[in-house]
Amino acid sequence: MESHTTTETKIEEFLLPLLEGTDIFITAIRIKPTNNIKVFLDADSGLNIGKCATLNRKLYHLIEDAQMWPEGDFSLEVSSPGIDEPLVNMRQYMKNVGRTVTVTPLEGEEVTGILKSVTEEQLELEIKVGKKKEISQVEIPLSLVKKIVVQITF
Repeated sequence: MESHTTTETKIEEFLLPLLEGTDIFITAIRIKPTNNIKVFLDADSGLNIGKCATLNRKLYHLIEDAQMWPEGDFSLEVSSPGIDEPLVNMRQYMKNVGRTVTVTPLEGEEVTGILKSVTEEQLELEIKVGKKKEISQVEIPLSLVKKIVVQITF
């Protein structure tokens, strides 16, 4: 059996033409030793279950036709990343400007605030500080960010 990286690359090659002309993009492809393939997608305009199901069917047939697993012993899940999954790329950062996020730096304390802007170099958060909860802007270099997770606020 091929290595996972090669298999993931092959699945990405099948998937990219299916995403052409849409605002859908890949955030992760993971393959478990049980041949369970998990494809996580996101879209600038949001990703609904119907789009996931359609892509799942098309991708499943491509994998089957390529006989990557000749016995057919694989499963495929196509979904959007869970709400607890970290953001992984610039498109996701841009899509979530205006939302509350928790930034975990490589060193130091987590910071939670409203994502105000993102560039290739840094992000800007609006945070509340002190007892009076005064609003403050903080800039964090992306090179010092371990992960960014969107927080669900009610």
